[in-house]
Amino acid sequence: MSRAFGPRRSQWITVTEPDQGIVDDALEHLTTYDLVYRSLSAVLFNFAQSGHPGGSVSSGRIVQGVVFGAMDYDIGDPNRPDQDLMSYAAGHKALGLYAMLALRDEVVRIGRPEALPDDRRLRLRFEDLLGFRRNPTQPTPLFRRFAAKALDGHPTPATPFVKLSTGASGIGMGSSLGLAVAAADYYGSDAPRIHIIEGEGGLTPGRVAEAVAFAGTSGLSNAIVHLDWNQASIDSDAVTREDDRPGDYVQWDPMEYFYLHDWNVIEVPDGFDIALVNTAQQRALAMDTGQPTAVVYRTVKGWHYGIEGRKSHGAGHKLCSPEYVAALEPLFDARDLPMCPPDASPEQVEATYWATLEQFRALLEAERGLCEHLAGMVVEAGRRLDRRERTPRAGAPDVERIYTAADPATTPTTLALEPGDQVALREALGAALGYLNEASGGAILIGAADLLGSTAISQVADAFPGGFYHARENPESRTLSVGGICEDGLSGVVSGAASYGRHVGAAASYGAFIAPLGHIAARLHAIGNQMRKEVEPGPHRPFVLICGHAGMKTGEDGPTHADPQPLQLLQENFVPGTAVTLTPWDPQELWPLTAAAFAARPALIAPFVTRPKEEVLDRRALGLAPASAASEGLYLLRSAEDTRDGTVVIQGSEVAYAFLRETLPLLADAGIDLDVFYVASAELFDRLPEDRRGAVFPESRGLEAMGITGFTLPTMYRWVRSDVGRAHTLHPFQKGHYLGSGVGEMVVHEAGLDGEGQFAGIRAYVEALGRVR
Repeated sequence: MSRAFGPRRSQWITVTEPDQGIVDDALEHLTTYDLVYRSLSAVLFNFAQSGHPGGSVSSGRIVQGVVFGAMDYDIGDPNRPDQDLMSYAAGHKALGLYAMLALRDEVVRIGRPEALPDDRRLRLRFEDLLGFRRNPTQPTPLFRRFAAKALDGHPTPATPFVKLSTGASGIGMGSSLGLAVAAADYYGSDAPRIHIIEGEGGLTPGRVAEAVAFAGTSGLSNAIVHLDWNQASIDSDAVTREDDRPGDYVQWDPMEYFYLHDWNVIEVPDGFDIALVNTAQQRALAMDTGQPTAVVYRTVKGWHYGIEGRKSHGAGHKLCSPEYVAALEPLFDARDLPMCPPDASPEQVEATYWATLEQFRALLEAERGLCEHLAGMVVEAGRRLDRRERTPRAGAPDVERIYTAADPATTPTTLALEPGDQVALREALGAALGYLNEASGGAILIGAADLLGSTAISQVADAFPGGFYHARENPESRTLSVGGICEDGLSGVVSGAASYGRHVGAAASYGAFIAPLGHIAARLHAIGNQMRKEVEPGPHRPFVLICGHAGMKTGEDGPTHADPQPLQLLQENFVPGTAVTLTPWDPQELWPLTAAAFAARPALIAPFVTRPKEEVLDRRALGLAPASAASEGLYLLRSAEDTRDGTVVIQGSEVAYAFLRETLPLLADAGIDLDVFYVASAELFDRLPEDRRGAVFPESRGLEAMGITGFTLPTMYRWVRSDVGRAHTLHPFQKGHYLGSGVGEMVVHEAGLDGEGQFAGIRAYVEALGRVR
């Protein structure tokens, strides 16, 4: 017995006949253009001997419809903020992306040259195709002569009109939908549309289901997925179920998948019928259900390339082989094709490549009518955009006010804490981010893995309407609903929201889960921020990965949750300047650290905050440095009162509190006097001028120091440089096993990191230095 879907807000239609007048006057031109595109795709693979020709070919007519008809955009300004965007969630189709963008540029260069930007960095030219899957240091002469772009193997924002780094399995769908929610929030009811290119294999990762569910739940009607359903992945020619044939991987078809998640579905049985493709895309634009839309096109991977199905996924014809020649014969006479021998040098290959591209250029210049017609369609896309007159909605957030308000030297009076207050680190972080969110009019969009209140990220949205964000029904909410327990999809969505440039995204969960599950999204976001500056200069666009309930103090949940390891995944593990980790011990440190992190403008901010409430200590009475010192990342928490017997570097709230409350009295009784440093952020310390770093923590200190950390031993290697210091460094795994369950204090005790354990370790360290009095 089968059961129908329950009530949907969305619609499911099948396009079997083209609408009247769709592409009639351009059909011949578009057909020829596609032949040139498919041939150019074959050329890119031939001379790189790398890439993914199959999906690039099968998606060609789909993408052609998007760039010549469905999108409203300005070819002269790839950074124009109000235009529609195309995002390749299927990053492996980058070969096709580059072929399509370069061919479009060439058509406009011939047909309407005045429409192109003057700055070559804002174009993807034929000359740039010489850089496909080439390194920026490529020494070949034409690459240098033409100042060709190095086109990454999977898309990055170094390419004009590309806003995200994609390609890692499933990340592109979440980050593309992050673009959509940011555009919807900033522009309101006439938000820029985000056209997402994907294949059915890209739907199989779990993080994609999380993101797709979010878009359906949140009413992201400006999100349109164009799904190239070719049924071929690396290992299978039957990825999904189709009719009565079971799938090798999943037992749904893409229409069912999207309709389940309350997306509109437009089914196109023949994804190579240009009129049907364009009809479906126009109907997608006209949908008014308030739901996102998936247009599903049935295609064949490697169509007319000479290799079809899974074999064309990441492989193609050998260099200048007869099979390669055959793939181009519908366009060129084989006798006219430039060729090179299999053993050609890189310089010979490049010269042959360029000669082939010149053949394409000559062919297009001879087809001036085609170029003028299609260039006119591109220009019309810009005119449509101008006629829309999109402006930010009333009350749209201003993300720049976050950076104006983020002053680490002055704690806002509403965030000030007094000695004796009982405040959790997570609560102090939520309050700090909430202050910045209110100051910016709601520029921080938040989400949690079903832990909004538990992680206190809910406080970030306290000044805004409650409930989850919905584009029509609750657009003022700042709280995203990303699939429930969803660290993976959530991280992708908030990174994409930040990439749009009008928001900061913030995601929270247990550090044990969100640090590893958010790592891929964080890495791609950092890559994207670096690459974007090739086309759109400016600072990084941060997103916040809140590693809540961090470390041993979450002991009741046991070793599966109270995990010391996540910091090692993130700290000093990114290109310098792209990420900042925060490891405060005192709730008073959260404002200066948070403000300093935003002032640094990294791509990623990753605070590690604990769950229990902490007593705010009287730092002055205890002879401790003020909380503001944390903004430098590493600071002298407490100086030796007399002759220094050693140097201890501490990182982690649980070990810092144990040291100050329990260990210090024992050290005083034993007459052991120490300089004690605290690591609040390794990356903020790295931002200090070299002379300041040397003054705060000279190399001699690292050669003397031992460490006490609530994280893993390698996180101390930066600060503890000697074999003696490392041998005496105290850490949660020093007894050779994962810790058990129980209240935090008992887990700290089991680890030997309570006062008595720290005292014994410090005394052994001082004895090893020969400084026992």
